Parts: sequence; structure tokens; C-alpha cells
Amino acid sequence: MPLTDAAVRNTKPSKKARKLFDANGLYLEVAASGGKWWRFKYRCGGKEKRISLGVYPDVTLKDARERRDEARKLLVNGIDPSEHRKAAEDAKAERAANSLESVAREWHEHKRPRWSEKHAVKVMQSLEADVFPHVGKRPIAEITAPELLRVIRIIENRDALDYSHRVLQRIGMLFRYAIASGRASYNPAADLKGALKVRKATHYAALSHDDLPAFLHSLDNYEGHLLTRYGLQLIALTFLRTAELRTAEWHEIDFDRAEWRVPAKRMKMNHEHIVPLSTQAMDVLNALRPITGQYRYIFTGRNSTTRPMSENTLLYALYRMGYKRQATVHGFRATASTILNESGFNRDAIERQLAHVEGNKVRAAYHRSEYLDERRTMMQWWANYLGTLSREVGVVPANGNP
Repeated sequence: MPLTDAAVRNTKPSKKARKLFDANGLYLEVAASGGKWWRFKYRCGGKEKRISLGVYPDVTLKDARERRDEARKLLVNGIDPSEHRKAAEDAKAERAANSLESVAREWHEHKRPRWSEKHAVKVMQSLEADVFPHVGKRPIAEITAPELLRVIRIIENRDALDYSHRVLQRIGMLFRYAIASGRASYNPAADLKGALKVRKATHYAALSHDDLPAFLHSLDNYEGHLLTRYGLQLIALTFLRTAELRTAEWHEIDFDRAEWRVPAKRMKMNHEHIVPLSTQAMDVLNALRPITGQYRYIFTGRNSTTRPMSENTLLYALYRMGYKRQATVHGFRATASTILNESGFNRDAIERQLAHVEGNKVRAAYHRSEYLDERRTMMQWWANYLGTLSREVGVVPANGNP
């Protein structure tokens, strides 16, 4: 007789496991411990086989019969239900292994040795926060451009437009790796070109040639913290980025060669950068040595000599000098670039001094030292130029031969 819900529910365990048969190969196995499992017994290829259909009461009698009927349909079509299940499980495991998140973590480990630790952490954090929760479990080969666009739109809705572009760029790199390793056949991120929102460009406020004399005069007479004044002077003389200057360490300075070698880990583009030091820049550093020379950082924090100068110290100093909307620390780079280009210096030498990385990998290999002699001459000319402006005396343009 076929089983009933009541019979299944009321069956009690005995000292030995026993079987309660339903029909067409379906039966309930009741263990001595009280557990109840649905089984389907069948013959395939001349052999008797069985598969599990689930555990009661999670799988009801009705559910078990439906699963049995599905298995019987496979048998009618010459398919072994056990082999079919194994193939489905293998496919599921393969899908999980080739999910976007799985491939992304593999790609991240592959790229990590080439990145700074800080950048590697940022990349993974962006994926974990804004990509994996939405498409992380999807097989990477099945993800489409509209799916990615929905992910990016969520970021854009936070008004994080610049960040959304970085995330898409990282996804594009991930898909290129997936294609190379045989887990995807096309890059849907490439199809989103032009689909992302773009913030209207804003430039760092920068001083013009006409603004410099008054500013330099104010800087020479700055009455704030001495390290802050020296920091602004070195920014003006070297046009390094703020982070590169404020976290500078004494071992980076070669006083014999008058060079500052900023290690790759502290540079934006992860390449060592050589800064030829003018006599004026060396004067500032020699003035700093008795103050912080015994410490790790050239510009120590105001409240701790073991930490570097805080992030906004130099910017707030500009505010106190009355340049809140006229100038930024980063803006000195634009000011120097404009004036040096107008004065006839080699554009490539200027770009190298600004530490703008060459896109061509062959040329990038010479990035650290290329044009070093020319840059040394240029940096001394620039320091002399600033010194002349601080005395409000005109300067004759270099015209390519300063």
C-alpha cells in the first residue's frame, strides 16, 4: 500500500533501521536513531542503484514523489539519475569556482606583487563593498553589460562619480584576466564606455606668474610653525605632491649628490622618483636637520615626533596666509608646469619632474633618470626664478637655454 502522510509522521524508530515502501521505487528509510531519509531505488545498465531524495520532514511525502517522478523521466530518456545528479553538482561547483568573486580574488593575488600594499587593499575593499554583494556569486562568463551598469549606478547614486570610474576600470582589468585564463569570452565592462556619469572637471586653484611675488614675500615672512614654512618652501621648490613631501624620511636625501629619491611605495604611480635639489632646496633641508634630523620623518607631526606632519597642515597654512580660494598646495605643480613650459624647457623633462608616468612601457623603464641632467639645470633655474620673484625683480624667460 502507498504511504500516507500520517503513516510517515507517526512511524517510530526501532532497534534496527527499516524501510517503508511507497511505490515505483520510492521508500522511506527510518534509522534506529530516529532519522528518516527518502530513497529512490532503480535499475540502470543492468545494475540496481539508489539515490537520496532528501530528509523528512524537510522533504514531505508529496515532495519525495515529485523528485522520484523526475528521476523516472530521466531513466525513460536513458539518463542515469545518479550520474545526472553528479554532473549537476560538478557544474554547480564549477560555476562557484568561476564566479566573479572567485576569479576576482585570484586576479587580485596575481596582481598584488606589482601593486603597493595600500593600493592592493583599496582595490579589494572596493570590490568587497560595491561589486561582490551584487554580482559576486554570478558565473563571470554569464555577466552582462547591463548587470555591471546596475552595479555602477548604485555607486553613482551616492554621488561617488570618480570612484565609480575606478571601480569599472578594476572590473575591466578583472575581465581581461578572466578572458586570458579561459573563464570568460568577452569583457562587458568595455561596452559601458560613455555610459557612466562624469563630473564637471574642476582644477586645483593655482597661482599665476603675477601672483607669485606677493605670495613668496608672504611665505618668507610667515609667522606660523617653522616646519610648516619650510614645508611650503620645499613644495614650491620641488613641486612634489603633498603626501610625498609630508611623509618624507631623512634617508631619502642624498646630500652629496643633492638628490631626493622618493621610493616607489610613496609615489602615486608606484615608481621611484628622483628630485634634483637646487642650492635653495638644500639650504632648506640643512636648516631642518638640527630640528628633525634625529627623527625618522623630515616633517614630524606637531604632537608626535614619531608621526609625519598631518595631511592638511600645509593647506591650512595657505588659508591663514589669505589664499583660501586662490591657491592649493597641489596647485604649485600646475604653476611650475605652466611657467617652465612657457620658458622654453623640454616638455618631456618637465613631465618627468612632475612624475607623470610614461604610458609606453619601454620609455617608462627610463622614467627615473631620463633627462636627469636637464632636470637638474631646470630645477636650479626654477629656484633662482622664485628667488628673483620674491625680490620682485623681472626674469628673462629661459627660451630653451636657461
